[in-house]
Amino acid sequence: MSKIFDVCIRGDGVVGRTLALLLARERLRVALVSQPPDMPDTPLTADVRAYALNSASRQLLEALRVWPDAPFATPVNRMQVWGDDGGQLDFTADSIAQEALAWIVDVPALEQQLIQAVRYQPQIELVAGPVKAALAVVCEGKKSSSRDEFGVQWSVKTYPQQAIAARLDAALPHQGVARQWFVGGDIVALLPLGGSEGHSVALVWSASLAQAEALQSMPTDSFCTALRAVCGKETGNLQLTSERTSWPLALSNADHWVGAGWALAGDAAHTVHPLAGQGLNLGLADAACLAGVLAQREYWRPLGDEKLLRRYERARKADVAAIGLVTDGLHGLFAQTDDRWQMLRNWGMQGFSRSSLLKRWVTRQAAGL
Repeated sequence: MSKIFDVCIRGDGVVGRTLALLLARERLRVALVSQPPDMPDTPLTADVRAYALNSASRQLLEALRVWPDAPFATPVNRMQVWGDDGGQLDFTADSIAQEALAWIVDVPALEQQLIQAVRYQPQIELVAGPVKAALAVVCEGKKSSSRDEFGVQWSVKTYPQQAIAARLDAALPHQGVARQWFVGGDIVALLPLGGSEGHSVALVWSASLAQAEALQSMPTDSFCTALRAVCGKETGNLQLTSERTSWPLALSNADHWVGAGWALAGDAAHTVHPLAGQGLNLGLADAACLAGVLAQREYWRPLGDEKLLRRYERARKADVAAIGLVTDGLHGLFAQTDDRWQMLRNWGMQGFSRSSLLKRWVTRQAAGL
């Protein structure tokens, strides 16, 4: 006799496992599609991914008891942003009376916490493939193979850029400061790791396709020299401590996120440019919202009811569209190399910096408050 599940979650990444744990708290029986069925422990240093998680994401993960221990979650107390002609912005946690603007989290460490939590949650069963359930939730990421099954149209705006990620050690301690440079159409971000007094940083360098190919093939010393030319004196000497990895950048959206008996969440529903560091925050907010909608449903309404699932879609689409619009606009603005655009955007940065009320509002929004 086959087992009966309330929800089948396709995809066992951070968003899928978080959603599974949220639904299990509501006593729902969850099948989590996992390949392989039970993931072995892997070295935390083998993966260079690191994400900026805001206060809302932290509260969600702490409530599930899966927030990584220090030094795998480093608080950002300040963020500095440089334009390409003297424009500069400076955001601080003190300005919004918060402990941190965000936390830079080692994704492998977070995944290990989620793996352990799922392993000991009796309401969740790991399965090798999709199984019958009242509701199927697709959390397979942007390359999802399940969207076509539900008739979803996937629109993609491809940016002429690749993101390069790596880990480095800096000669100077980062002191909990995240730094970002907009220069010559490139966007370079160095995110602090290893605790407030650490020297390790996570690099995300969004570069043109030709530049990205050149950066990938550079000898280590030449790559660090090129990066140091962008960062100036802020970091001191830099030493590469990992392999370089890269991926194409795009703004992507599903035309609809729900239907009778199914829903999309996370990168399976949307992707944005990484310049604002909001990708995983959006996915975790999807999981929290969907779990909340299901928990608050009328007693007579089934889990797969399309009208119920529309509540989730309406609640999340506006926020995701807003972030997509902002990141797409910023990318387009800084991709322009004409001197007039350069002057305009740096003038705008200086004006924004002087507007304390607007700056504080934007800072709170980005912090997830």
